[in-house]
Amino acid sequence: MTGESRRDPLEDLDHDTLARLLPDLLLIGQLIDRAGMPALLGEFGVDGMRDVAIEEWQAASPHYARRMKEALQITGDGVAEIFKGFQLDVGAPPEFMDFRYGVTDHDHGEFWLDHCGALMDVEPMGDRLVTTMCHDIEDPTFPATALATNPRAVVEPIHRPPRSPEGRTPHCHWVVRIDPDVEPAPMPGPAIESASSRLIDFRFDPPVPRDDTGQGWRDDYSGSLLTDLVFREFTSAALIRTIREVYLQMHLLAVGFHQSVRRRSDAETADRLLAYQATGISGVAAGRIRDILAGAVVNSDAAGVSEATETSGAAELAAVLDLHPLSGPTAYTGYSSHLSDDGRTLTVTWDTEADGFADDTWLPQLAAGDLRPLRAAAHAVDPRWIVESVPGDGARVEAVLRLGSVPTTESEEVAVTRLSTGAAFSFGPARTPLPITPV
Repeated sequence: MTGESRRDPLEDLDHDTLARLLPDLLLIGQLIDRAGMPALLGEFGVDGMRDVAIEEWQAASPHYARRMKEALQITGDGVAEIFKGFQLDVGAPPEFMDFRYGVTDHDHGEFWLDHCGALMDVEPMGDRLVTTMCHDIEDPTFPATALATNPRAVVEPIHRPPRSPEGRTPHCHWVVRIDPDVEPAPMPGPAIESASSRLIDFRFDPPVPRDDTGQGWRDDYSGSLLTDLVFREFTSAALIRTIREVYLQMHLLAVGFHQSVRRRSDAETADRLLAYQATGISGVAAGRIRDILAGAVVNSDAAGVSEATETSGAAELAAVLDLHPLSGPTAYTGYSSHLSDDGRTLTVTWDTEADGFADDTWLPQLAAGDLRPLRAAAHAVDPRWIVESVPGDGARVEAVLRLGSVPTTESEEVAVTRLSTGAAFSFGPARTPLPITPV
């Protein structure tokens, strides 16, 4: 499907902001998992959490890996193309999940993690949870991502945590090979179920042309695999195309999460846990996006509010919400925003005829009247924002936001998500991208 033509806030961003926003959105996407896991632990225990996590990623990654390859003209079916997909995957945000790569030839390569932020989150909790993540979850989910490039890809560990000896680096090390003698991997069952979602084949209008002179020369990711992606080297059009796909990766994870929970419980439970996930990630995402737009270092205080943002206005809030995962990509979500004439209140609207409301994403939760995710996002910008639902006929979800005088305490969902080291993670200086060629 193709999204109805509507204003895309990404088109209003300058090249530098787009380049800084993209890695942050990849990290936010990775933290979606952290937002949902506490609710799963409480509902299903460790084994149930493990199984939902596996199915969530299996439902999403085969589809979004294919879409990203198409968006950036990544052709070919070898290990280098598999690794290109990893570099643009919310499961592997740069630096926080510091993937390094080596390529022997078309059919053979390896990757290792010099730093794994997910391990840093889980390792203090003990070997059982480390094994759950690094063995039980990774064994079926790495191949699910790889099959979008080549269904005969085999992903096998050289070593992975629990780390022995203690503190071992790299944190894990894997080989990838294309084996012509194995049967092509079938599409995982969760990916078959999620394939009915409208976002699977959703099509965007091309970004509006702009003058990118001196602002990036890569309009795709053809050519050699690079050690690192320096996003400012990409054109604004390529960045917009990629960011739109990253938003869809997030929505696909929500679809996989909801469908997996529903399979092992019921629709009511799935809705409740998905709303928990949406609320947790919304607060963390809004705080990070706020700091990107302000050009600030990510604030790590518990409330996520700095002195500067305590006096933020409706225009700042609008700028953050316009780029939020609840809103993007707007062609899919049907989101729009409007400032009052006096600039003191903000009205946000989602058109429920948009494709996102037909999928098992966070959006139907908003349509059902649960505005906690929106409140969490607003409170991350300034805890005094008041969110009031506007009654309607169901054709839209609408809310008015105005600044109050009493700060609101951060919600449990956001506080738990913020326990991840990724919530306050700061990206370092850009690395020099070097081509990786067969050795």
